[in-house]
Amino acid sequence: MASISQRIESLPMTKMTWTVLLIIGIGWMFDAMDQGMVSGVIAAIGTDWQLSLYDKSWLTSSGIIGMIIGAALSGNIADRWGRRKVIVVTLLLYSLGSFLSGLSTEYWMLIVFRFITGFGLGGELPVASAMVTEMSPARYRGRNVVLLESFWAWGWIAASLVAYLVIPEFGWRAAFFVGAVPALFAAVLRQMVPESPRYLEIAGKHDQANAIVSEMERQAGVESIDDGPEEDNVVKAGWVDSFKKLWSRRNVRSTVVLWVIWFGINFGYYGFVLWTPSLLMDRGFDMVKSFEFTLIMCLAQLPGYFSAAYLIERIGRKPTMIVYFLGTALASWLFGHASSETEVLATGCLLYFFALGAWGCVYSYTPEVYPTDIRASGSGWASAFGRVGAVIAPWVVPIIYGMFDKDEGFAIVFAILTAVFVVVALTVAFIGKETKGAELADISE
Repeated sequence: MASISQRIESLPMTKMTWTVLLIIGIGWMFDAMDQGMVSGVIAAIGTDWQLSLYDKSWLTSSGIIGMIIGAALSGNIADRWGRRKVIVVTLLLYSLGSFLSGLSTEYWMLIVFRFITGFGLGGELPVASAMVTEMSPARYRGRNVVLLESFWAWGWIAASLVAYLVIPEFGWRAAFFVGAVPALFAAVLRQMVPESPRYLEIAGKHDQANAIVSEMERQAGVESIDDGPEEDNVVKAGWVDSFKKLWSRRNVRSTVVLWVIWFGINFGYYGFVLWTPSLLMDRGFDMVKSFEFTLIMCLAQLPGYFSAAYLIERIGRKPTMIVYFLGTALASWLFGHASSETEVLATGCLLYFFALGAWGCVYSYTPEVYPTDIRASGSGWASAFGRVGAVIAPWVVPIIYGMFDKDEGFAIVFAILTAVFVVVALTVAFIGKETKGAELADISE
């Protein structure tokens, strides 16, 4: 007897699978544009409004606090009401927040609108990765989610172009307007994405789930055999019950590992990526030059993603994550000690290569460790806890940097980030479990 999940697991890649990956990826790309523009926008707003490091830290943190709340709430909502609805609604919120940010006339207004933008962004990302995971066959699942995450690189590249070409010419408001319009378009595209059959099955909507999987089987040239709904398979856990399940005997190990990974990668990543243009400017590079360097570094994200997508199915999730986290640690150390333009560019490209490859692995690994009934909730809570690291880092970096002279402060900041990435790599090595080729569970025991 083959369940809905088993039928999906056994399929090759189909037209529907590719369509879901592409459309959700387009939305993911526009989300990345917002995050990618933040560093450039902060540098421009800081000059325009004469903001202190303290003010700029609050501006950065407001969006990340929104991401924390959005991620924590959206996961359980997606487990109760469906993945597709949450993806579309959160993307619309993100688009609205970005547009309103461009209209801000006062500092506090921008903080509020960045919170709204972050709420939509934080709510969408974990649910989107869960959706792609659930629509993917077993042997392509890890690769597909890393490829989804690779759209983040295209968004950052687009954001870097906006920062390099638009902000110096038209100002920071234009950057927010550019980021809002395509996100709204992506929400329309996502109406074409079907609901997750795995979710429909555990929600008691077997006929709808069977219709979607049967179409996937038709596209693959596979005979459809519907054995009917599984008995006692309808689950809609409440917010508290879902959270408790994350800490059950079956899931506690996965939850601890994920929370450490997510906290560490957020702290390390946002510790350098949001401040890179500002720190480069403070070390003597002008605004255009710092944006140009950031753009070149962003190009290194693409081979980082694609190599991780290959390795994650070739050698497994754990070894790939360990390699990329240790690579990020080494690159962070080297970047912190770079002095010439050539060294800054070379080590910066290395840093972006490994860091974004690691991000792809994390997004691939996270939904696989939980069963369908709490997959979005578990992914959302891991993301929410991780964003706490993203809130702390923008505050810690300028404080530590300001305690020393420019060169020494730069080196010490990146030494701390190096240590964080090493701790994450060791956590994966000693506590994490391998999920390569494993069948996704549907119900928590």
